[in-house]
Amino acid sequence: MTSVLSSARIARFFQTYAVLIMIALLIVALSLMSDSFLTFRNLQNILNQNAPLAIMASAMTLVIIGGGFDLSVGSIFAVAGVSAAWIALNVDPFLGLAIAPFIGLALGTMNGIVITTLNIHSFLATIATSMVFKGVAILITDGRLIPVRIAEFTWLGRDKIGGIFIAVIVMIAFAVILTFALNRTSFGRKVYSVGGNEEAAILSGVRTDRIKIATFAIAGMAAGLAAAISVSRISMGQPGAGIGMELQAIAAVILGGTSIYGGAGAVWRSIAGVLLLALINNGFNILNADPFYRDLTTGLIILAAVGISASGQRR
Repeated sequence: MTSVLSSARIARFFQTYAVLIMIALLIVALSLMSDSFLTFRNLQNILNQNAPLAIMASAMTLVIIGGGFDLSVGSIFAVAGVSAAWIALNVDPFLGLAIAPFIGLALGTMNGIVITTLNIHSFLATIATSMVFKGVAILITDGRLIPVRIAEFTWLGRDKIGGIFIAVIVMIAFAVILTFALNRTSFGRKVYSVGGNEEAAILSGVRTDRIKIATFAIAGMAAGLAAAISVSRISMGQPGAGIGMELQAIAAVILGGTSIYGGAGAVWRSIAGVLLLALINNGFNILNADPFYRDLTTGLIILAAVGISASGQRR
């Protein structure tokens, strides 16, 4: 009995802190292999480049804790980005950046309504809506790039405050807000209860459909905010932007130890998952290694994380 309890504690420990252990090991290894890794400039660039993905992964955490998956956030990212660029070019650059999160919010809410109204699995529903949103992005741009060479448009993605990129500050603020919402509000408790046992949540009086819609709306808003940062940085709206970002966000969440079965997870661990992926990419770039090995390493690490999550669920 004691050995079973000990193995359960060890499994829970690894599920919670394995990502931090891997980050620490990577930092030590890369620091020894390259003098240019552990510098303020390199570390700041890592955070800045991955701020959009970290924002999306933070919101994806709520979706997965609530028992869902959102495979449309990459397409929402594209729609919000090209919309921001078009509005900036034809109306006002500040309005373009400001409206992107609201476009994402509207599309994310649409996802939640489709899922709850039709009562279909979020995996299938968001595959379908992602195709629709991709088509919308192409319609807005006519399949072309939208360059925005306006100084008032680039501040969000390029400027700094006190030596720190604004994008990084926005990412930290967004993660803190979501952490507070998950851990200190009734909404957060309901998200955990819906993902942990939806039937029990319904019997407890939780309006589960509203909670699901809210998590998908937040994921959409996060994709819009991430798109505003990204399009501001590169000064260009691209209908093909965001491809694969939904899978990267989900991978980061799973790497962080959030259960793929719902009901357990934390935003900070998803941020750590993004950082782990970023360190792997940065390390291979610094060492000028074959990209094949980067993908192989990343895939094996994600597979191990899913295995740990599944073993924890069985226990």
